This record gives sequence, structure tokens and C-alpha cells, in this order.
Amino acid sequence: VQLQASGGGLVQAGGSLRLSCAASGRSTFSSKTVAWFRQAPGNAREFVALMSGNGDQILYADSVKGRFTISRDNAKRMAYLQMNSLNPEDTAVYYCAVRLVWTSSYYEDFQYGLWGPGTQVTVSS
Repeated sequence: VQLQASGGGLVQAGGSLRLSCAASGRSTFSSKTVAWFRQAPGNAREFVALMSGNGDQILYADSVKGRFTISRDNAKRMAYLQMNSLNPEDTAVYYCAVRLVWTSSYYEDFQYGLWGPGTQVTVSS
């Protein structure tokens, strides 16, 4: 599986964006947990959200809970991140990845792989 995030852009505070993550390759996408991470300049990459293959597990970072929604369409081999009520603190490069290692620390990026190029989200005040 290879992943490609898209859909970023410049938006005003309070606005919305929908990011897409396209999976290519022969591996079974529907069995994989997909996650979104983001990285702001000078900061470490941080966990945003994840969704299991069948959707029975969904987790969000506290900073985005209630504003962001993760979803997926396994038939299309796509994952999405709907981002509402954006604020300047959400400015970052956003990445999608699949989970390769399972520990209790789901938010740590060492557990994820197949990082594709990110997509820039910039929120102006």
C-alpha cells in the first residue's frame, strides 16, 4: 500500500476543509487501521485521528475532538478527514499512514508506516 494525502489549502479561521488519503497498491486496504498525523513547523509530528479497517475503533486527539471527523470508504480505498471550526493552531502539514505496530500508545508515530507526502493546511486568523 502507498498513501497520498490531498485536499489541503488556505482557509480562514472558523472554516472547513476535507482531506483525502488515497491508497494504491495490491495490499488489502480494508484490513488496515488508517491514521492522520500533522506536523507544524518546529514541532514533532502529532497524532490527529485513527480509524480501524472496519470502523469499530475511532480515536481522536483531544485538540480536535468535536471538530474533526475521520471516515473511510474501503471500496474506493480512501480515507478522509473532515475538519471544521479550524483555527490557526491547526496549521500544519497533514499526513496519512497505516498502523504497523500495536502498543497501548496509539498516538506515537513509530507505530505507523507507509507515510506518503503530506498536504499543507494553513489557517489564517
